[in-house]
Amino acid sequence: MASLFVADLHLDLARPHLVELFERYLASDEVRGAQALYILGDLVEAWVGDDDDAELPARIATATRAVRDAGVPVYFMVGNRDFLLGEEFADRAGFTLLDDAVVHDIGGTPTLLMHGDSLCTDDLAYQAVRAEVRTPQWKARFLAQPLAARRAFAAKARDASRSHTGSASESIMDVNAQAVAGAMREHGVTRLIHGHTHRPAVHALDLDGQPAERIVLGDWYEHGSVLRVAADAVELRGL
Repeated sequence: MASLFVADLHLDLARPHLVELFERYLASDEVRGAQALYILGDLVEAWVGDDDDAELPARIATATRAVRDAGVPVYFMVGNRDFLLGEEFADRAGFTLLDDAVVHDIGGTPTLLMHGDSLCTDDLAYQAVRAEVRTPQWKARFLAQPLAARRAFAAKARDASRSHTGSASESIMDVNAQAVAGAMREHGVTRLIHGHTHRPAVHALDLDGQPAERIVLGDWYEHGSVLRVAADAVELRGL
């Protein structure tokens, strides 16, 4: 049996074909026969709170809960777009929540799982914002606002993110090699799986004289992307 990984789906009803692709994929034999399904952050374009009564969160919860009810664990790690997702929605969706930077045995190999944004240490502006909005105080203030105000804020934040992405250099927005090596050393692993950068690839590394690998998950802006990991094979492909 294989474990399946997705990240950076950025699901949005403005891209209905990708929402439908997600629903179809979760109903597929591959998913229903998997060892586990891992969603490593940025499942949606923006998450404004577990009390969001919009159509999309309900559809997501229905699709993922069905996977869990079929006997396949669904692990979820927040990303920069859905860091406000909490226990209430996780219970509805059948998620087991994971901390960012956690080690799981995947196909017999201890594997470090991350969203990936914390590895982009050269992007100082992004890291400053990330540190601010992840505090309990900021999250409590934001979630105390009316739902309409939160939706308006999220729309502005998406515009600001697009502006920053368009103006920052490609190298700054990618992971920092020293941050990658440091995280792998800290957790004692030779394999890392992450998303965030939207640059799907399997990178061979030398980590202190040992062979290692960093697997980057693809985004779902144009089509689906999934990583399948079994004891004898690693396959990163589009859907």
